[in-house]
Amino acid sequence: MHQFLSQNHDELIARCKAKVAQRPLRAATELQLANGIPMFLQQLTRTLIAEEEGDRAEGARISGHAGGDATALSQIGVTATAHGEELMSLGYTVDQVVHDYGDLCQSITDLAVEKAAPFSIDQFRTLNRCLDNAIANAVTEFSARREQRLTQRQTDGENERLGELVHGLRNSLQIVMLAFRVLETGTVPIAGSTGGLMKRGLDSLTTLLDRSLSEVKAKANQKKPIAAFSVATLIADAKSIGMPGAVARGCALLVPDVDSRIGIVGNRDHLLAAVGNLLQNALKFTHPQTEVTLHAYADADRVFIDVKDHCGGLPPGFANKMFRPFSQGGFDRSGLGLGLSIARCAAEAEGGSLTVRDVPGCGCVVTMSLPLHRL
Repeated sequence: MHQFLSQNHDELIARCKAKVAQRPLRAATELQLANGIPMFLQQLTRTLIAEEEGDRAEGARISGHAGGDATALSQIGVTATAHGEELMSLGYTVDQVVHDYGDLCQSITDLAVEKAAPFSIDQFRTLNRCLDNAIANAVTEFSARREQRLTQRQTDGENERLGELVHGLRNSLQIVMLAFRVLETGTVPIAGSTGGLMKRGLDSLTTLLDRSLSEVKAKANQKKPIAAFSVATLIADAKSIGMPGAVARGCALLVPDVDSRIGIVGNRDHLLAAVGNLLQNALKFTHPQTEVTLHAYADADRVFIDVKDHCGGLPPGFANKMFRPFSQGGFDRSGLGLGLSIARCAAEAEGGSLTVRDVPGCGCVVTMSLPLHRL
C-alpha cells in the first residue's frame, strides 16, 4: 500500500480537493490543507513502511496506537490537532472536519479499485487506525476551540451589557448634576423645567437600577412596552435632555418644529435614550461656540432624526467603525465609546437603522431612520 500511496500521491490529493469543492461553502486551499490531507498521507505512508519492516514502535510513534493515547499525541495526532484548529478559525463545522479524512479514505479505495491494487487486511487496519486517530484528535481540538470561542463571545456580551449599564448610569447622572448646578444658583425655580429635567434624570437612574436588578434576579426576557407615540414630543424631551450640555459647552442647540402627525410605534424610552446619546455625542465633540441641530422629519414611509454637529469632520476611516462598541475616535476619551453602539441597537430593535454622513471640514450628520406611523 505504501508504494501505491507514493506513486499516486498527487492524484489522491487532487481527488480530495475535488470532493471538498463539491460540498457547500467549502473550497480546499493550501492553507486549509497544510496540516490536513497531504501531511496525513505522508504520515500514513511512513507508518506502513515502518510496519512492513517490522518496526511497530516507530509505526505507533507516527500514527498512535489503536484507540489513541491519552498521555502523548502521535505525529498524526499533532498535525490533525492543528488541522482541526485551522478549520475552526476558518468558520467550518465539525462534520467538515470528519469529511476531510473520509474523502481521503474514499479516494484511496476508489483509486485502488480502478487500478486493481491488492491490499492486505493488515494494511486496511493500519489505514483505519490512522484515520480514527486523526479524526479523533482533529474533532477534539475543533470542539475545544469552539467552546473557547463561545465562552469568549459570552464574556464579551457580558462586558458589553455591563458597559451599557455604566454608560446609561453615567449619562443620567450627568443630566442630574447639570440640572442641580443650575438650580443651585437660585436663578430658576425647582418647580420649573430644570427641576423637571432633574426629576427625569433621577427617574432614569431608578429605572436603570431596577431593570438591572430584575435581570440579575430573573434572567428572564421581558416584553418591551410597544406603543404609538408622537415624534414631536420625543424630540421635545430629547431637547430638554440635551440643553444643559449645550449650555455647558457654550453651544446652540437648534431644534426645528416637528410635524405633530408624525409618529413611531416602538419602545419610547429606548428611543429617547438613543436620541439622547446622539445629542450627547454631538455636544461632546462639536467645537465651542458652534451649533448642534436636532431635526426630525418624515419622507415616504420613514421617519428620519438627524443630529448634526460641527466637530470639523471625522478622522479617516472612522465612519466605518464608529458604531462598534468601545470605539472612540476623538480627542476626548472620557466616555466608554458605547453611546453610538447603544443607539444603533435601539434603532435596529425597532426596525430602523443608524448611519453617519461625514461633512469634511465641517462636522457630521448622524441619522436614525425608523418606520413611519401616521397619527
